[in-house]
Parts: sequence; structure tokens; C-alpha cells
Amino acid sequence: MSIQNLHSADELEQYIAKPGKKLLFKHSTTCPISAKAFEEFQTYLKDNDTDAAVVLVIEDRPVSNKIAEDFGIKHESPQIFLLEDGEVRWNTSHWKITQSSIKEAVSQ
Repeated sequence: MSIQNLHSADELEQYIAKPGKKLLFKHSTTCPISAKAFEEFQTYLKDNDTDAAVVLVIEDRPVSNKIAEDFGIKHESPQIFLLEDGEVRWNTSHWKITQSSIKEAVSQ
């Protein structure tokens, strides 16, 4: 499964509007915790057919801020969201981002 990179508010809104369950990962390219969480995210996607997108929080700060504002969820990095029907069904951050936590959230 490929990961879509979201660089603009329009791309974010189009992604959120897509039907079905989808994952959205906020990634800091300078943080070792985020690197490990992103690795877990990528490993999960290798074996699962879930739509996925990533926002680089430093490079695309306005998009990252829009996620926090639109969903009313405090910004963290790394951070992952399970979206469905335009709403956040689950989210977590930092060391709690694991293959198993993602799999459990998506399967519910």
C-alpha cells in the first residue's frame, strides 16, 4: 500500500472526504520517536490494505495545524488518526503507535 503525502489544506480535505477507513500519520522528520513510529506504520501497511497518508509536521506546518484545529485534538508528533466518514474514530501518539495498536483500531 502506498502512502499519500499531503502538502496542502485542499489535499487534506480531499483525503478526509474519501469514503471508508483511512489512516493519517503526522510525522516529524527530526524526531527519533517519530522515526520509530513511522516504521511501525509502514510495517503495518505492508500487510494491510488500508488507505494511508502522511503529513510532515515541520515541512507542512499549516496542514499539521489544520488537523489539530479541524478535529479539536491537541497536536502531537508523532501522531496517528483513524478516520471514517470525515471523523476521527481513534488516535494515539508517540510510543503507543505500534503495528498491533493500529491493527486493533482498524479492525474495530
